[in-house]
Amino acid sequence: MANLAHNSKAKFDYEILETFTAGLELLGAEVKSVRGGKMNLAGSFIGVRGHEAYLLGAEIPPYQPKNSPENYDSTRPKKLLLTKSEIEMLSTAEGTKGLTIVPLSVYNKGRFIKLDLAVARGKKKFDKRQAIKKRDVERDLKKVL
Repeated sequence: MANLAHNSKAKFDYEILETFTAGLELLGAEVKSVRGGKMNLAGSFIGVRGHEAYLLGAEIPPYQPKNSPENYDSTRPKKLLLTKSEIEMLSTAEGTKGLTIVPLSVYNKGRFIKLDLAVARGKKKFDKRQAIKKRDVERDLKKVL
């Protein structure tokens, strides 16, 4: 199980409440590009439209830029493969004030590409400062030991 892409700012900017695992519906060239480690999750989020969930704002550049179709859109919405009950839970979370759905990481499980996503609440500025302070204290303790 190799980690192909990671949203490093998600755990710093958000308080994770609940996590889910979803499959990604990708084109063939996109799969090759993701396996090559070219996917970017920064600034992306999950949107629920009707009874389907989509990954929005994630960039997957073409695998071979000179060989890609002219109308290739690297930031097109990617459909998430979830159960009906999971989509229902995500849609209620999306409608709740103060909650958002963020992608955490993309990895492969066998031959499938999976996405870890989370229902999260945004942190305030003082919460972020406390996280930085805690991280610095832990780093100093490791140096001493």
